[in-house]
Amino acid sequence: MTTETKAAPSPGFRMLIDFGPLAVFFAVNSFMGGPQLMRMLVATAAFMVAIFVAMGVSLWKTRHISPMLWISGALVLVFGGLTLWFRDETFIKVKPTIVYAMFAIVLAYGLITKKPLLQMLLESAYPGLTAKGWRLLTINWTVFFAAMAVLNEIVWRTQSWDFWVGFKLWGVVPLTLIFAMGNIPMLLRHGLTTDREIVDKALPPEQ
Repeated sequence: MTTETKAAPSPGFRMLIDFGPLAVFFAVNSFMGGPQLMRMLVATAAFMVAIFVAMGVSLWKTRHISPMLWISGALVLVFGGLTLWFRDETFIKVKPTIVYAMFAIVLAYGLITKKPLLQMLLESAYPGLTAKGWRLLTINWTVFFAAMAVLNEIVWRTQSWDFWVGFKLWGVVPLTLIFAMGNIPMLLRHGLTTDREIVDKALPPEQ
C-alpha cells in the first residue's frame, strides 16, 4: 500500500499563501467606495475570509499548515471579530504588534533557556546550519520581530487608516524580504549547504 505525497510547494505558491490575504485586505480597502468605517469593516471581513482560505489551500496542496500561520490565523479571527463587533479599527491595527511581540518573546525565551525553538520550527529550510548559525539567526529574528512590533505601534498611532493599510503591504512585506535575504550570507558562513528557496521557506506569514 502506498501513500500519496504532495509535492513541495513552489516559492510562488508560498508567497501567495503568506501574502495573498494581505493583498486582498489592501485591494478591498483601496478600491471599495464609501466612508472609511465601511471600507474598514468590509476589508477586515475580507481579510478574515482570505486568510482561512489560504490555510485551507495550504492544507489541500501540502497537507500542512505552518505553526506561525495557525497563530496568525487564530489572531486574525479574534481581532478581526472584535473589530467587526465593536466597529473599531484599533483591534485590527494592534494585532500585528501582538503577533510580532509574541514571536519575539518566544524566540527570546528559547535563547535564554538554550532551547532551539527556531531550529525546531524551520530546520528543513536550513540544511547543514550549525548550532552557532541557528543561535545567530534566532537573535536576528528576535530583534527584527521586536523592532517591527514597535514600528507598527508608531505607524498606527500616528498615521491615518489608509496609510497604515498601505504600510502593511508596501512597507512590511519589502522589509521582511530584505531582512530575510540579508541573513543569507551569515547562514552560508555557518554551514548552510544551499541557498535555494531560503527566503521563501523562512518567511513568517503576513501579520
